[in-house]
Amino acid sequence: MQRVYTDIIRIAGDVITVEADGIGYNDIAEVTTKMGMSLAQVIRLDDKKVSLQVFAGSRGISTGDKVRFLGHPMRVSSGKNLIGRIFNGSGAPLDKGPALSENLIDIGGPSVNPVKRIIPNKMIRTGIPMIDVFNSLVVSQKLPIFSIAGEPYNELLARIAIQAEVDIIILGGMGLKYDDYLFFKSKLEKEGALSRSIFFMHTAADPTVECLLVPDISLAVAEQFALEGKKVLTLLTDMTNFADALKEISITMEQVPSNRGYPGDLYSQLAARYEKAVDFDSAGSITILAVTTMPGDDITHPVPDNTGYITEGQFYLKNKVIEPFGSLSRLKQQVNGKTRDDHRTIMDTMIQLFAGYRETLEKQAMGFQISSWDGKLLKYGKIFEKDLMSLEVNIPLEKALDRGWEILAECFTPEETGIKKSMIEKRWPKYE
Repeated sequence: MQRVYTDIIRIAGDVITVEADGIGYNDIAEVTTKMGMSLAQVIRLDDKKVSLQVFAGSRGISTGDKVRFLGHPMRVSSGKNLIGRIFNGSGAPLDKGPALSENLIDIGGPSVNPVKRIIPNKMIRTGIPMIDVFNSLVVSQKLPIFSIAGEPYNELLARIAIQAEVDIIILGGMGLKYDDYLFFKSKLEKEGALSRSIFFMHTAADPTVECLLVPDISLAVAEQFALEGKKVLTLLTDMTNFADALKEISITMEQVPSNRGYPGDLYSQLAARYEKAVDFDSAGSITILAVTTMPGDDITHPVPDNTGYITEGQFYLKNKVIEPFGSLSRLKQQVNGKTRDDHRTIMDTMIQLFAGYRETLEKQAMGFQISSWDGKLLKYGKIFEKDLMSLEVNIPLEKALDRGWEILAECFTPEETGIKKSMIEKRWPKYE
């Protein structure tokens, strides 16, 4: 039995401070008041002074209330009983189902030893051409979705959750509006994807500390399924809300702020979560897609800026499409040579011609004379945007590649594409 402390020496916001010995960082404690019991997590150790973030807030807590440390970090249940369930940021049920207390695992553990990892070499198909064809998602990859407020990033995550060829989907929501939570729930339920999904949802009205727990809980559960041989896709939204929660707590703790008020260890905090992505040499895998909203569409904002140094590319969502020139999957070359022999040819050729289309649009806007070649580029660009770039398009990789050839044939002669003759002879559409 852990010792009970009854001398709270400081209450600041939702953070309380007690003097205690032998306490570990991130340990969980029970705070008992006249109103009931609440959990709290250790967020700072300063000699014997232990600061804890109270999950339910500090309202109703007095200096004489009891604090009992449990001697372990936050734990969450794991296993098949979680599938199809919806929980809050601390693992309590939101779906009126039973609370789970079996197969408990610690959250927030270290990332996997590199010796146990294999080089990423398998593709995750999503049915979205701008991902599958042009920036393939690779098993065990960690990718952010850079976006701004108002873009349909949650709709994109839902599409991926429904269509991705994986075994388990774990969706971690941070600082969501209640409407967003309901959207995910109804959309995945309607499309039959809830039966392979697990939700950990934190809304803007929930305690700040639960926002910080969501990625750790999601990834701890993902790791257990991966060790059982499952291919797991972890979807997180929004990591900027996670970083803002870190900032809020650091301000409460009166820590010296870094860039724009964020804590100095922001990079380490983000990396500790993203580095959980792994493909085990003898088991399953964890792939991470995480929305990162950019205030003011500022890529130099501390959250996207630090994220870019950690992850293996990014999807840039702008004007309700995945922008081809802002997006990058650094691991796509590991897989798109194994899909179909024309995959790289279509990818490179179509993006090169689309760049020409964008230049022609600028010429047109500035009043320059448009050549016959410019006219072909304009026709091509509009078809490309409608048939491949739109997020409403939902076709398998092979059909997307075939459609790519058809678009090229509609707009150009074989010689104008610059594709080598052997590939033209094999793949160029032959209309009767």
